[in-house]
Amino acid sequence: MASPHETSRWGRPLPDLSGMLALVTGASDGVGLEIARALAGTGAELILPVRNRVKGEAAIARIRESAPRAPIGLRDLDLASLQSTGDLVQTLVREGRPIDLYVANAGIILLGDPVRHLSADGCELHFQTNFLGHAALTAGILPLLRAGSARVAVQCSMAADHYGLDFDDIQVVRRYSALRAYASSKIALGLFGMELQRRSALAGWGLRVALCHPGVALTNIAPVALRERDRLWTRASRALIERGPFGQSPADAALPALHAVTSPDAVGGAFYGPSGLLHLSGPPRSQRLYGRLADPAAAARVWRMLGEMLPVPFADLADVPSSTCGE
Repeated sequence: MASPHETSRWGRPLPDLSGMLALVTGASDGVGLEIARALAGTGAELILPVRNRVKGEAAIARIRESAPRAPIGLRDLDLASLQSTGDLVQTLVREGRPIDLYVANAGIILLGDPVRHLSADGCELHFQTNFLGHAALTAGILPLLRAGSARVAVQCSMAADHYGLDFDDIQVVRRYSALRAYASSKIALGLFGMELQRRSALAGWGLRVALCHPGVALTNIAPVALRERDRLWTRASRALIERGPFGQSPADAALPALHAVTSPDAVGGAFYGPSGLLHLSGPPRSQRLYGRLADPAAAARVWRMLGEMLPVPFADLADVPSSTCGE
């Protein structure tokens, strides 16, 4: 884990964001913590939705080591529960504050676990945590995003360029593997982000939605075995990941998302990621959008699917009854 005082190899000064409200999911650890830390350092006020309050309080303490006056509020959120997501939406809408910056960053990958896990709603766990939960949250807070003319970063993954999305098996019942389920959920999330940008442009919602990916970083999303400092990973091997050409620290991996939501050069519908060898590390740059994320028909299909699944009004769709995720 990167120290809260670690500086990125390629970081550039961020603009003054004083007075802006930023919502960052998955900010209690890893890349999300570094995104939140950087935004706090610019003067932005943070809302950190977390599943674990103890980890959330620890994250606030770490952020305040480098930004002692940062205004930060914790909120409860379990993306694997539509009830929890709906509760957060109700809280934020009741508070009524426009959201200026939104980073849909949280995610899981259960590498090494051959068991296909389901959420309490009956969804495959990667599908709901990485994709469906974020879609439900975004739909619910859309009025707040529109009020803030929000800049939105949707955190995808390099895995989206190596696996497909099967609409007939979108929750990966057949030939399940954690990596296939993870990639499928990230493709769906990326398509959702692209459609959100298209609809915003057509309807004049004022959002600027960009996709991004962090490259390779050794964080809490990785399998536990890969994060063992004293056994599988020596200091030299960790340095190779975090300081070599084949990966980077969480502080470095936060840069594409930060570029997407803070840079005046960032544009809606763009895709940002590391510019180094194989896009594993390096300064953030605009990249070719993966073919699986560039299909507007697939993106529209994802949107329609969400309209049938979510128990909240989905953007400009009419209210639909809640349905289970069961196959």
